[in-house]
Amino acid sequence: MPIRRDDRGRYVEVEPRRTEETAWLRCRECGELVFRRKLKESNHICQRCGAYFFLTAHERVTSLVDEDSFEPLGLGATSLDPLEFVDRRPYQERLEEAQAITGLNDAILVGRGTLDGCPLVLAVMDFRFIGGSMGQVVGDEIAAALERCAQEEVPFVLVVASGGARVQEGMVSLLQMAKTVAARNVLAEAAVPFIAVLTYPSSGGMLASVGSLADITIAEQGAMIGFAGPRVIEQTTGERLPAGFQTASFALEHGMVDQVVTRESLRAELTRALSVLQGGSHG
Repeated sequence: MPIRRDDRGRYVEVEPRRTEETAWLRCRECGELVFRRKLKESNHICQRCGAYFFLTAHERVTSLVDEDSFEPLGLGATSLDPLEFVDRRPYQERLEEAQAITGLNDAILVGRGTLDGCPLVLAVMDFRFIGGSMGQVVGDEIAAALERCAQEEVPFVLVVASGGARVQEGMVSLLQMAKTVAARNVLAEAAVPFIAVLTYPSSGGMLASVGSLADITIAEQGAMIGFAGPRVIEQTTGERLPAGFQTASFALEHGMVDQVVTRESLRAELTRALSVLQGGSHG
């Protein structure tokens, strides 16, 4: 699925399969050819115009946690096909393709690590995997991570990059919203910190459930935040949306997020937030 940007977003659409085959990538913002190795050194930000290139789950993990500290904790499960769903292609075929492209079992990577020495459980979504949609496996992974954090009293950080519920799994996908909210309540009862990072995009069922229930919600600059796309909303309501609707700055102005940060400062802000939530015991 292509990555879509609004007028004020800074993300760049990259074809996943091509990403691993070429040494050069073209910035869709300024047209500059960027050497892949240099792009990694700059945290996947175009050095000419400052546009953000899309981060995979593995790249996001590398940019946030201490080196060599991440240990995957995934359940190792793969999504079922309860409806034997077929549109232009069978759902099972789409799953296998997404697994081959991303190297993930599903649209989320969960693991234990440290951030400036502070232990945490980090869950990062990957938009390349069927639009980062939440089906049964994603729901199971998030719920298991939340419950583990509650038991072990370890902070939980969720990085959202999701288009919403996975329609190919029907009602099963929608039930994940209730499941993850229930698990989040377990974490709240244990008084364990939860930080959500909203990136491009943060929408649909993820935003309508656990993605909106963190103790501190951080939006990365250029994030798209909203339940449905602007075109769908305008067609449904018949009204023109305000300028900048669903941008990170709009979400901040309307109280949906606590702060908007650049990608370069995200790690430092997470460290600061964890320190505040844990009473200054770290950082």
